[in-house]
Amino acid sequence: MGKVGNHGISQDEQNQTYLEERKSHYASVVKKLTIMDDVFMRNVLKKKRCTEYILQIIMGEKNLRVIDQVLQKDYKNLQGKSAILDCVAVNAEGKEINVEFQHEDQGASPKRARYHSGLLDMNTLEPGQDFSKLPESYVIFITRGDVLGYGLPIYHVERQIEEVEKNFKDEAHIIYVTGSNRENTELGRLMHDLNCKNPSEMHSEILAQRVYELKETPEGVEIMCDEIQKLLDEGMKIKEKQIREEEKRETACRLSEDGMTIEKIARFVDVDVEDVKRWLKAK
Repeated sequence: MGKVGNHGISQDEQNQTYLEERKSHYASVVKKLTIMDDVFMRNVLKKKRCTEYILQIIMGEKNLRVIDQVLQKDYKNLQGKSAILDCVAVNAEGKEINVEFQHEDQGASPKRARYHSGLLDMNTLEPGQDFSKLPESYVIFITRGDVLGYGLPIYHVERQIEEVEKNFKDEAHIIYVTGSNRENTELGRLMHDLNCKNPSEMHSEILAQRVYELKETPEGVEIMCDEIQKLLDEGMKIKEKQIREEEKRETACRLSEDGMTIEKIARFVDVDVEDVKRWLKAK
């Protein structure tokens, strides 16, 4: 039996009350989420049919079929910056399609789109494979507003040979979709649904069904509450790591002022010599 507190409530009962209150709070947060929100998006797209529907509308291919997909995978660049891509799908024709849901428009710059296209290529070919084996690829940014600023609902970006005004045909495509578009078109209705909190107000039965599952059923709410808790736990770990690094940096700077060599400082605070050099240079 749990220990009884000052108000006659056992510790077990207090813990249970706390857990119930936390779950209720998380459930209220889930109600406000849309597919444009990272944590909700990746759970909606776990149903491959949802990814398929979104791509059918954006790419104008009613018969498009997704045969494989990975969600929020870290695409590595061994020589530099890597990136976590929201969704990379492969259709029945072997085309690779990266879909990014950008809550903040500044995260969808043209150079980021270019980099994502390069990451797809770098993570596709095996050593020794010929460049001709590169699949046709698409990078799609769905943004809150009109990032490119020309007042259009969708933009298809292609490389072009300027002298002859012909496409370069490297089969690398970039598409920007304006999330603020709410026109009475298939694309406008899709953008409405991606930004909609209430499944009963969505146009697509496919997306509405999945959103309903995650927001209105006990199983779905449990999944989303667990996802939110994981995010908070990960955030705490990152914060704790940042605090530890800051403490080491401050110690390294003090030891340097006392005349200790960089090599000894690195051993003392248990970091690489390059880290110490970086800290001291930025001081």
